[in-house]
Amino acid sequence: MKHLAGALALAFSVGTAGAQVGHLPTESPFVDLEAGHELTFFGGMFSAARDPVGVAPRSGPMYGLRYEKTVGGPASLLVRFAHVNSERYAIDPTKTGAAAQLGRRNVGLNLIDANVVLNLTGQKSWHSLVPVVNLGVGIATCACSVELDPYKFGTPFAFSFGGGLRYVPGGRFQLRVDVNDYLYQLKYPPAYFVAPAAGAPPAAPPKQAKSFWKNNPAITLGASYLFFR
Repeated sequence: MKHLAGALALAFSVGTAGAQVGHLPTESPFVDLEAGHELTFFGGMFSAARDPVGVAPRSGPMYGLRYEKTVGGPASLLVRFAHVNSERYAIDPTKTGAAAQLGRRNVGLNLIDANVVLNLTGQKSWHSLVPVVNLGVGIATCACSVELDPYKFGTPFAFSFGGGLRYVPGGRFQLRVDVNDYLYQLKYPPAYFVAPAAGAPPAAPPKQAKSFWKNNPAITLGASYLFFR
């Protein structure tokens, strides 16, 4: 990652220098980014991948906070908390038919992660725009338990990656749009693989894996307060 950041910084600094040739400083499309800290409130939509049984947290509106600090050159560190107003369908795997359906339940999915972020225009904006990419790791948590349903979401690791675009018009505020993917593991309880009665199928489909990873993209819009150098 250190070598990648250095290579990207060198490439874009060369491009930036070349683009500024022939421009007076006051007329250049490139402007220095002065703030070293960023606090952002964001909201958007979380799109959960469907699971074969249909009991995991589903898509829903997302909101949260992110704090970002410049650590050198085009790189910064990001800490982020996001909450998803989600829902899940619960089942009783010991029953069959309509008796197995426990209904839809509202649940809260929380995503906490830390990322390395790279500004693709270095420590400058271009026409007030700064494209960024990020890569990180964290955890996902959900209070998803329902009586009679043995499914537990747990606290799996969640890998995150994505990119975005910052609009920095000057001053203390900025706007941004980000697209991220949260990759985490789902696990089904053993009871989902046991037939509830003779001749009745189990809750999980045939040959279904007991655990698997899935991608969950999200798109958000944010408003930021910029402070300190």
